[in-house]
Amino acid sequence: MQKVQLGKSDLKISPIVFGAWAIGGSAWGGNDDQHALEAIKTSFDLGVSSIDTAPIYGYGHSESLVGKAIKELGRDKVEILTKFGINWKTKKGEFYFDGEGHGKSYTVHAYSGRDGIIQEVEDSLQRLGTDYIDLIQIHRPDATTPIEETMEVLKELQQQGKVRAIGMSNHTVEMMKRADKIIDLASTQSPYSMVYRKIEKDIVPFCEEENVGILAYSPLQRGLLTGKITSDYEFKGDDHRPGTKWFKEPNRSRTNEFLQKIKPIADDHGVALAQLVINWTIQRPGITSALVGARNGEQASENAKSMGFQLSSDEIALINTELEKVVIDD
Repeated sequence: MQKVQLGKSDLKISPIVFGAWAIGGSAWGGNDDQHALEAIKTSFDLGVSSIDTAPIYGYGHSESLVGKAIKELGRDKVEILTKFGINWKTKKGEFYFDGEGHGKSYTVHAYSGRDGIIQEVEDSLQRLGTDYIDLIQIHRPDATTPIEETMEVLKELQQQGKVRAIGMSNHTVEMMKRADKIIDLASTQSPYSMVYRKIEKDIVPFCEEENVGILAYSPLQRGLLTGKITSDYEFKGDDHRPGTKWFKEPNRSRTNEFLQKIKPIADDHGVALAQLVINWTIQRPGITSALVGARNGEQASENAKSMGFQLSSDEIALINTELEKVVIDD
């Protein structure tokens, strides 16, 4: 799998990035650590060298698992993308949510002040078992801390060699412009899928003009676009998805009807619907890479093989035509 340049940074990443949210073991109905490690290794063996994680994913557990995996894979062969700014160890900043994970309860704040950043980065380095992070990303906006202050701290960490490149996640174009005046903004991480294309209006044009990479997260709309989330699908444990609009009716049925219309294209290429969706996503204008999660080796293998075929212009046109008919109710 040929690596791609991440914006104007010197960092190259794989076009498919292993998304490590679910392996954290909270908000997704549990997780098996051995299966998670198998998923990371399988992804790596098939060319997925980049892993995206965050401290809040499992309250440190995701980063710890990634740290275990890269000990075996080799630090210099893996690109680590992590974040900061959603913090359960402070009451500073904005209250975000009350959460649970691994049998404990947490009060979580959005905080991107200097002390919070420095502590979070040090904690991440320790959990990951490394002395540098390839891409550090501010996870979400913090209205109590000016973006300029946050970026100045990140610039210092970059000068110290603790981070290679700096990105943002879930921020507006205006926020990215402010950040880009302080640092060379490498990327933004934004939700993007066939059924959620909001960023095409403003973020994609801005990033194309300013050479900022776009890391599309939830390209499978948290599993809905795999075609496996049927109307009678049963969610387990603390799985957060049933409460989101895409999984409610009639949205779930409308999406599955659309998937059945494009399934012949997947069949012609001998691939699964999920692989077709990932391939389409990565080919979209402005998209650098797609973040895709996996809980086990089988899922990881399917994801990694999504780049093993080429969609024709006619096939892309057909997909886009059918997609325009899909209406998602709020």
